[in-house]
Amino acid sequence: MTNIHDMARELANAIRSSDEYKTYIAAKEKASKNPELANALNDFREKQFELQRKQLAGDEIGSDLMERVREFSQILMKDPLASEYLQSEIRFTLMVNDVYSILAEAVKSE
Repeated sequence: MTNIHDMARELANAIRSSDEYKTYIAAKEKASKNPELANALNDFREKQFELQRKQLAGDEIGSDLMERVREFSQILMKDPLASEYLQSEIRFTLMVNDVYSILAEAVKSE
């Protein structure tokens, strides 16, 4: 019988070997070499987290916050490096979410 911890390590290695992960890390490294872009991406992420926190807490989300996030996203997507980073982050995040969904389904109680 295979040890579950060994299988988890294999999954971790498979994730690190995936194109999604490698592309994301490469884009992240490129973006981090541009301090202005790195700061803009951090600001964008903070606004996204604020929006997500409010959604999860069931708080009312002001249209001004949603508009700022949308506008910020549009500005960043015009920068090729920022666009590459954000798109690779989305693809990687979707892959990880798929893995979480599979695991959640496996342990779902009836």
